[in-house]
Amino acid sequence: MEMLLKEKNLVDEDKKFWKEEVVYQIYPKSFYDSNNDGIGDIKGITEKLDYLAELGVTMLWICPIFTSPMVDNGYDIADYKGIQKEFGTMADLNELIEAAKARGIKLILDLVVNHSSDEHAWFQAALADAKSPYRDYYIFKSGKEGNPPNNWRSIFGGSVWEPVPNEENLYYFHTFDKRQPDLNWENPALRRDIYEMINWWLSKGIAGFRIDSITFIKKDQDYSDVAVDGSDGLGSVKEKTRNRPGIENFLAELNRETFQKYECVSVGEAPGVPYEQYDQYIGSDGYFNMIFDFHYADVDVENGSEWFRRTNWQPQDLKELLFKSQTAIQNSGWGANFLENHDQPRSLSKYITDERYQNEIGAKALGALFFFLRGTPFIYQGQEIGMKNFQRTTIEDFNDVSSIDNYQRSLLEGFSEKEALNFVNQRSRDNNRTPFQWDASDKAGFSEATPWLKLTGDQKQVNAADQINQADSILTFYKKMIQLRNHSIYRDTLIYGDFVPLETADAVIGYERVGEKTLQIFVNLSNQKHKVQASGEILLNNYPTVELTDGTQVLQPYQAVVIRKGEKHD
Repeated sequence: MEMLLKEKNLVDEDKKFWKEEVVYQIYPKSFYDSNNDGIGDIKGITEKLDYLAELGVTMLWICPIFTSPMVDNGYDIADYKGIQKEFGTMADLNELIEAAKARGIKLILDLVVNHSSDEHAWFQAALADAKSPYRDYYIFKSGKEGNPPNNWRSIFGGSVWEPVPNEENLYYFHTFDKRQPDLNWENPALRRDIYEMINWWLSKGIAGFRIDSITFIKKDQDYSDVAVDGSDGLGSVKEKTRNRPGIENFLAELNRETFQKYECVSVGEAPGVPYEQYDQYIGSDGYFNMIFDFHYADVDVENGSEWFRRTNWQPQDLKELLFKSQTAIQNSGWGANFLENHDQPRSLSKYITDERYQNEIGAKALGALFFFLRGTPFIYQGQEIGMKNFQRTTIEDFNDVSSIDNYQRSLLEGFSEKEALNFVNQRSRDNNRTPFQWDASDKAGFSEATPWLKLTGDQKQVNAADQINQADSILTFYKKMIQLRNHSIYRDTLIYGDFVPLETADAVIGYERVGEKTLQIFVNLSNQKHKVQASGEILLNNYPTVELTDGTQVLQPYQAVVIRKGEKHD
């Protein structure tokens, strides 16, 4: 597999604090409930800081805790400077920031500025008075002959246009749910208010932001129809609103007016950006310090589209996508590497196709695969103990608005209720939002009350308490990976070294990290044995040993090894 990599010198690598972090993503509603109301909260995070410090993470990314009606679980913000009551208070957040800092842990927050909640004071003012300056903070358009302004379908299904109450033939625009009206980035006054809010948060001492859905802020101003691509007579909103020409002006200004003024980190959620544009996003003068790449994360659905458009992917497909991603990021700047997040299903259920290995073997294999890629590793809560997808038997058990919309969309496309439920079970965002399994008790040690979302249900087999003191647990393996990357003699190589793909069997993903030393990572993503050409000291292994046949190393099903190339010490 030929890869073209730009030449660079490890010594000359621009060393930044955010390249050396190990980030842990927290979905606060499901992490730990300190006051036993069934909902996780800020104080719950503070109470579990020792667990996080012992794991070895150095930065926390907290999903939205701002004032919100929680239609999209906090990604619909009603007050950017307020704290949602069920999560606690601003004093609780300040306490968390200081307590984390005392343990050497930084904090970044989610920044959602493509849209707000329909309960935000700006939107309420816009609805109340057509002449209000806030009317131009959002996107309002007149309908056409009794129909919405165009035929765009929202990300969550249905038209992007919602009728404005008490105003004939007027609609407002929403890329996502109808209760998440899009902000009008064409308006300089709106942008100034957003920048002021961002700087207000940065001045409070947080370490930066993960920026949500940022590639949607520029809309094609013609608002013309798109090709119909579904039985609902609509076409995807992405064609006219994702990473469109002119967005570079908004993003450059956002960076200049906020992030560049602070010693902080900016992590962009940037779907839809082609690799040839990565330099604009994460290059030396890029808009962000790093971005998430979703090209490989969506290997199981066609073009990252509707969940019912499944693919029959193979390990070779994932390998090609992963290598292409790493090469593009290395040639441009820095990446944020992940297996899971709040929008993805559990990686064990998604990437380990043989259910017999959806256990500690598979979880460790996936951990080693992603953790040593070039970039900053992001661990999602529960990933480090091997939490898996659930199996719901009714759509009534789902909370996620996107899951419910995808279920309805599947039915519209002619699938049965059983088929539609299967799609949602595989891809639901609720899979990663179930309460963290702290112990084996009925409520998994998350709360004494009934949790806001039904548990996955396997906490007797999968929980943190059982793994903390186990030498061969998934949790211990994650601690070893963090130790190897951040605190061993291989630190500079694993953080700043080059990524070099290796030729292997189709089902094996192999790559080198090359710096002052050379480390090889091999991961067998199949249930068959495979030979690899490697020799040297084994630094990490998810099996007790490595089989040797005629002097050649043989990987067992889903075996992962990290090897110091060419050296072996007794």
